[in-house]
Amino acid sequence: MKKLILTIAVILSVVAVSMAQKYAFVDSDYILENIPEYQDALDILDEFSIQWQKEIEEKFAEVDRLYQDYQAEAVLLPEDMKKQRESEIIKREKEAKDLQKNRFGRDGALFLKRQELVQPIQEKIYNAIEEIAESQNYAFVFDKAGSLTILFARAKYDISDDVLDEVGTVMQTVRREDRKAPRSSGTPTSSGRQRGNSNNANKMIEQYKEN
Repeated sequence: MKKLILTIAVILSVVAVSMAQKYAFVDSDYILENIPEYQDALDILDEFSIQWQKEIEEKFAEVDRLYQDYQAEAVLLPEDMKKQRESEIIKREKEAKDLQKNRFGRDGALFLKRQELVQPIQEKIYNAIEEIAESQNYAFVFDKAGSLTILFARAKYDISDDVLDEVGTVMQTVRREDRKAPRSSGTPTSSGRQRGNSNNANKMIEQYKEN
């Protein structure tokens, strides 16, 4: 009986402490949409992506042309010449695939360029959130643009504009009165990227925290 009473007392004290803690949330999509430097970074990444994709497509087109020429002439070629042409086609195809991997693969050039351009912005946003959380004594700050499902949230607990104001002390942000809501996730731009993180804005902040 005493153990039961003690257990209930512990649970009630934990609940009381939890209820006393302060919470807030941010919308990382909204924050990033209102940082011009982030939008500029996405534009630069788009330019690199389009340029490199065109280069790769040209490589594969050349492989396709060589293969079609080979098929058309194969019956007339001596065996040693056929093997030489086949080796050349295989070599060109490997070069095209290697280039594709080096540009767009994991830890490829586009990934490294994204890290170079976006990570400093992530760092400033996270530092701003941490600064506000510390000064306002928030126990938790959620991201409503993340995977966490928030069915209802009062606007007064949204500190996204406060975060933008804090970030504005170290880099340019859009003025409060001119800030825009994030575009609907899934709306592609000309090069196929999706706004709200050139692949989920909230993940960028999470990636920085993990690094």
